Amino acid sequence: MTSGTTNTGAYEGMLAETVPVRSADGTWINTYHARPLGPGPFPSVVLFHHRPGWDEWYREATRRFAYHGYAAICPDLYARFGQGDPDDVAARVRAEGDVADADVVADGLACVELLRAAPTSNGRVGLFGTCSGGRHAYLAACHGGDVDAVVDCWGGRIVMDDDDLNDRYPVAPIDLTSDLPCPLLGLFGNEDRAPSPEEVDEHERVLADHGKAYEFHRYDGAGHGFFYYDRPAAYHAEAAVDGWGRIWEFLDRTLR
Repeated sequence: MTSGTTNTGAYEGMLAETVPVRSADGTWINTYHARPLGPGPFPSVVLFHHRPGWDEWYREATRRFAYHGYAAICPDLYARFGQGDPDDVAARVRAEGDVADADVVADGLACVELLRAAPTSNGRVGLFGTCSGGRHAYLAACHGGDVDAVVDCWGGRIVMDDDDLNDRYPVAPIDLTSDLPCPLLGLFGNEDRAPSPEEVDEHERVLADHGKAYEFHRYDGAGHGFFYYDRPAAYHAEAAVDGWGRIWEFLDRTLR
């Protein structure tokens, strides 16, 4: 299947299910896995969910990647805080000081290994995330992730002040930029404050200083979460349509 196209005469099908995965630290976590039916080989994508949690939007996004010809997996990054309604679990995570960067990296890289080892894999894996998930995708790639592409959609706290660092966030992701192993696509709203346009400028400057391959796209009138059609105050149709198109073009170029 060619990404972004539909043939009314072609067979189409996918498998989508919850799959337990053992994280790099030994913890068993649930993941949502979707892939096209057929022998492949398929490129793969790990999705890092946003701060609101492992919710319906991210399950739909995982299936959307499968529809476009990718084997996709989205780990429950809040699994160590228990299970239940995604809103309730996310509230518990915030109350307990948020998820630790080390746990997120362990979970994400375990999923990378799982996808790359699949018999239907073409051997190439990308990372995708929105909001905190964009930060986590960038962080996992810079922490020794053997990955081929990263998509960061409005990831906040990549640029961090020293006062924001603690045991859960021991290092600002931007300070790991020299270890970024692959091309990066960034999508940002110019009305966002987390990250602010100034923080996006700083991130771009550091990427350029390190000679990294990247492309950033910024959208006037769009704020935080402009892909989220289930959040009318955040959704920005023009930016979302253009942004998804750029994602498919970028991943086709880097993963196929």
